[in-house]
Amino acid sequence: MERTKFLLDESQLPQRWYNIRADMPSPPQPVLHPGTGEPAGPDDLAPLFPMELILQEVSEEPEVAIPEEILDIWSLWRPTPLYRARRLEQALGTRSRIFYKYEGVSPAGSHKPNTAVAQAYYNLQEGRTRLATETGAGQWGSALAFACKLFGLECKVYMVRISYEQKPFRRSMIQAWGATIVASPSEETESGRAILEEHPDSPGSLGIAISEAVEDAASRDDTAYSLGSVLNHVLLHQTVIGQEAIKQLAMAEAEPDVVIGCVGGGSNFAGLVFPFLRAGSKTRILAAEPAACPTLTRGVYGYDFGDTVGMTPLMPMYTLGHDFVPPPVHAGGLRYHGDAPMVCGLVKAGRIEARAYKQNETFDAAVRFARSEGIIPAPEPAHAIRAVIEEAEAAREAGEERTILFGLCGHGNFDLADYDAYLAGDLEDPEFSEEELQAALAGLPEAPSIA
Repeated sequence: MERTKFLLDESQLPQRWYNIRADMPSPPQPVLHPGTGEPAGPDDLAPLFPMELILQEVSEEPEVAIPEEILDIWSLWRPTPLYRARRLEQALGTRSRIFYKYEGVSPAGSHKPNTAVAQAYYNLQEGRTRLATETGAGQWGSALAFACKLFGLECKVYMVRISYEQKPFRRSMIQAWGATIVASPSEETESGRAILEEHPDSPGSLGIAISEAVEDAASRDDTAYSLGSVLNHVLLHQTVIGQEAIKQLAMAEAEPDVVIGCVGGGSNFAGLVFPFLRAGSKTRILAAEPAACPTLTRGVYGYDFGDTVGMTPLMPMYTLGHDFVPPPVHAGGLRYHGDAPMVCGLVKAGRIEARAYKQNETFDAAVRFARSEGIIPAPEPAHAIRAVIEEAEAAREAGEERTILFGLCGHGNFDLADYDAYLAGDLEDPEFSEEELQAALAGLPEAPSIA
């Protein structure tokens, strides 16, 4: 019988996070203070984040030790399994080998607890008793609610309104773990009220929800802000995924020709692919994003705010403009106007290629995967599955056998209303005009150009 699952023992959990800064093709551009335009220092970030996370954010060390307390909690679900997608291969009629790293076995059903546990731990060490955050589809909000409950912290979640309405059971999950949740934009912050005054029917966006959570954290001494993606320390925490995958592929006697992940802010993508970029690796890396929010494929590379109101530092990234409100697609975790600076830097350097996919072709790929492998994927990693199918078909046409690895970063058990819409033929492929995009890009802040 051919092997399908590749499992590691708890004793094989990675002991250190991998920091890609040491292997970047060129030095990363600095994050800028929103008021002065000068590089932001630790003191500028201290009101929002504990100092240990700030030090990880700027660390040049190639590896960072993982505390035992974090490893102990991770062992509830880590190491996560690597699967050989044999039935998908058969359904596609391909000779290529397809593997997927499955993060849906965590209590929250996604990769997000990898950093949520770490962030809750470091905030508790510094004496914070409450965390405020945003969430798109609800996976990050549920992960942080879970982590805060383990460490005895309060948690306030601002959930993007369209996802708040589309995904009620994510809300239930967040509340079951004791967190407080509101739809964003909300009446609870100045930034939320300002958005609602101008756009009463706003579907919300991650940028808006970030503004509300940052404002919440900045207004209370007991509260820190916690971000589920984009920042360097968040990507750092996720590299446990790729490190495990490398060990598991060795068990399968396989080396990937291409590694694929979906990209919104960039955390699950970076967590999987960054360890494969060590020491000048030539492995192809492919980022899959939604055509309704095509940051890497249609955005401009420059400095922009991480939020809509303009409260965060200016980050060097591909952006659609912080004023851009993406159409309300079901992959709420990918509806972000920018991307992680580290990911963007590698795209700019040509080390990562990016493709954008429409909503219906993405759900078509998700259903094909579910009907062969059994797992119903979240709408976000369904974009990666769409890219996997393209790669397998291209290999077949070229007469090649490729080894393909992709990240299945979460299950879709709370996204079945989205599947209902697709199966009923009611799913749309929302688009936006070039005029709308240019209007958002016109609002980019004045900042130094990036070399």
